[in-house]
Amino acid sequence: MAHRRASVGAALLALAAVAAHAHPLAPALLELREAAAGRVEVSWKTSALQAPGAPVTPRLPAECRALSAPVVAADGDALIGSWAVDCGAAGLVGRAVGVDGLEAARIDALVRVTLADGRVVRGVVRAGTPLFVVPAREAPGAILRAYVGIGVAHILGGLDHLLFVAGLLMLVPTRRLLIETVTAFTVGHSVTLSLAVLDLVRLPSAPIELCIALSVFWLAVELARDPGERPSLVRRKPWLMAGAFGLLHGLGFASALQEVGLPAGDVPLALFAFNLGIELGQLTFVAAWLTAAALLRRAPVRWPDRLQPLPLCAMGALAAFWCFERAAALLR
Repeated sequence: MAHRRASVGAALLALAAVAAHAHPLAPALLELREAAAGRVEVSWKTSALQAPGAPVTPRLPAECRALSAPVVAADGDALIGSWAVDCGAAGLVGRAVGVDGLEAARIDALVRVTLADGRVVRGVVRAGTPLFVVPAREAPGAILRAYVGIGVAHILGGLDHLLFVAGLLMLVPTRRLLIETVTAFTVGHSVTLSLAVLDLVRLPSAPIELCIALSVFWLAVELARDPGERPSLVRRKPWLMAGAFGLLHGLGFASALQEVGLPAGDVPLALFAFNLGIELGQLTFVAAWLTAAALLRRAPVRWPDRLQPLPLCAMGALAAFWCFERAAALLR
């Protein structure tokens, strides 16, 4: 049992390190809003923590000329630049927009275009495909691919969500209970994600992010309890706790999706695709965790007893740091 816990703990540290390294910067967001007489309002959002020598810049159609100088404002860890351009009476449909510098910055960028008739189109640009041609209307297949990709990127880039799932994997002793627990977490966050995106539930994002950090810390404390103690309700019925905290994490997913936006007329499809991406990313992480744990258990190494508490200490320390950081942001 000690060998099993040490193996799983080592898997936690390895996967957490990979996740942390894979998420240094958030995707950039280029938002274009058509107004009357060819005027287009531009919003360009990037991380304030850009890698030195790797600037990312928006690329607009050559026909567009600037009407105002960019005004840059700070929003937490992001910088948002706003200005206006004149793209002529033909507007943006059929023209290419995109982002330069993605390969050096090693990030993707979201493009969201609100057309003059109120329709919203969007796409994801990457290092290999830095341009996005604005279509008259998004095809269902394009919406499905784009939002599945956004969902996968969000869950795999969210270390707090991944650590919570990792904690669930460490908590449950049997395969059946694991399936029940992960399913309860999935159902919980799917419910609140849908309710929040459809504007049936509206809560500020800052307290939600703080509560998500608290949920990770609470789970770390529960995992650190002496196995010889009388099993708590969480140990006996982990699916109950997973479902309850899943409701909380779903509100966090909704905040990310609302920031990206949903296509007018295709909200159900985009919501389904984003949630599908979340589940695919979550299953990928669970599969990676179980594979790494199995390989470590077979390794001809006995981990020293003094190293066994290290993974939970790391998990609890990270969660505590997030709690203080998000509480400070909330107080500001």
